[in-house]
Amino acid sequence: MDALDHHARHYDTVARAIAYLRARVSDQPGLDEVAAAVHLSPAHLQRVFTEWAGISPKRFLQHLTKEYARTRLRQALDILSVSAEAGLGSPSRLHDLMVSCEAMTPGEIKTAARGIDIGHGIAPTPFGAALVAWTPRGVCHFAFRTTDDAALLAGLRAQWPAASLHRDDEAARRLMHEIFPQAPSRGRVHVVLRGTNFQIKVWEALIRIEPGHILSYGQLAHEIGMPRAARAVGTALAANTIGYLIPCHRVIRDSGETGEYRWGSERKLAMLGREAGSCARGHGD
Repeated sequence: MDALDHHARHYDTVARAIAYLRARVSDQPGLDEVAAAVHLSPAHLQRVFTEWAGISPKRFLQHLTKEYARTRLRQALDILSVSAEAGLGSPSRLHDLMVSCEAMTPGEIKTAARGIDIGHGIAPTPFGAALVAWTPRGVCHFAFRTTDDAALLAGLRAQWPAASLHRDDEAARRLMHEIFPQAPSRGRVHVVLRGTNFQIKVWEALIRIEPGHILSYGQLAHEIGMPRAARAVGTALAANTIGYLIPCHRVIRDSGETGEYRWGSERKLAMLGREAGSCARGHGD
């Protein structure tokens, strides 16, 4: 079993623990109670959490509170400006995973990608199994498994009805290793966007948000120069079909509430907690 399989298996335990804690947040259950709820010993749960997140369950869960989220929103910096001032060719150079993107042409969209060859496959990730699809130009679809594989594949076909689809799970596994590199070296992934001009503007801004940082819907609207478009920003996020790489999970409500997520709110919390923990370790906190 490689590292991605190992993390994918641990994710199921983490997600169940997060669901339990969300349902009982006012009671502030301790490690023993959470461990019992997920049918593990406290020591085993501690080990699983630490191996998966790199920090203890207690520290991990601190990053999931509304108080922590509100503090991070108050501290939110203009990541785009910071990157530009640093003289970087692309703000995504600040990321562990370097993501670049391009939009499909109006002609390609009009023909529903007729004639485009799209490879796809289902493979493990640190946040559970996911379907990833790619064209010769880059990743065009990324969806976490929330039901069964048939539904995942039906969603892909609905998005690309005229494309030529072929399945290659081994190629998908290799691609996931690039997206979630286990070695310290950075991964590099190119994505192909299909949407309205406004949606693409929102998604491009999202790619520039560093792991460990969060923004509110209003802050993201301000980032794209449309401060009154917070509601429309939310609609653009809901239309995103390239999970994780277009990190809509890093946008939350002003109140500190996580908000909705296409692939499950527990998964969104897991992503935010893991990224916050990684950021804290990187700063020696």
